[in-house]
Amino acid sequence: MRKLARAFAVLTLLSASLVFAHATVRTEAGLAESKAGVSETYRLQVPVEKPMATVEVRLVVPAGFVLTRFLQTPGWERTVVKNADGLITQVTWKGKVEDGEFARFIFQGRNPKDPTRLYWKVYQKYADGSVVAWEKEDPQADTPASAVEIK
Repeated sequence: MRKLARAFAVLTLLSASLVFAHATVRTEAGLAESKAGVSETYRLQVPVEKPMATVEVRLVVPAGFVLTRFLQTPGWERTVVKNADGLITQVTWKGKVEDGEFARFIFQGRNPKDPTRLYWKVYQKYADGSVVAWEKEDPQADTPASAVEIK
């Protein structure tokens, strides 16, 4: 019985670390929810999950969210893609964060006027050229997109 309890405890800890290890977008206060129509500061946190450096992070801005500004991230170069209306639709940061570390990118914008769920798709590129696509809207997926509930 003790062995079973230990195995369950180890499995629980491993599962919890995997859940929190993905690329995540949260409010500056660390919340997965925000109010409709307000200006909000968000943070994108990207941990390195392979035994090599992350060298590029690309964020796809969800429809309805208007990204307006960024906090500078030392050591990272930022580029944006805009649509025909001049709205930012993608952000790419290039730099380097090593195994066992994480990078955090801060940005501000205006939430959609109506309640919805924003899915933040993130593409994490490693030093070997491989890319992990955190883009699936199913939270149980291997590579889920981070979601923020707009109320």
